[in-house]
Amino acid sequence: MRPAGRERPRTYTLLGADGRPRAGTTPGTLGGTRCGRLYGRLDCPSALRAIARGGYTRNRVFFADEATAVAAGYRPCAVCLPREYAAWKIDREHTT
Repeated sequence: MRPAGRERPRTYTLLGADGRPRAGTTPGTLGGTRCGRLYGRLDCPSALRAIARGGYTRNRVFFADEATAVAAGYRPCAVCLPREYAAWKIDREHTT
């Protein structure tokens, strides 16, 4: 047993801009899925429904911020980040 006040800090695994997992002491602010390579808010209704159905969790990833998610090649969720998704879609149409 550890003495009081000597507990190990909790660690979180987040994806970095290169798409590789990184351990840190700060929890992610965004969640996503490897399958669809998309990210969104942790309280996204669509993600929460998928998790409730028993799916999604095996491929769940977390990001420190939006810039890291985008750099790792993930796109914004159309449900919980509609403005970001619309901008991503316009950007994609102009680069394709």
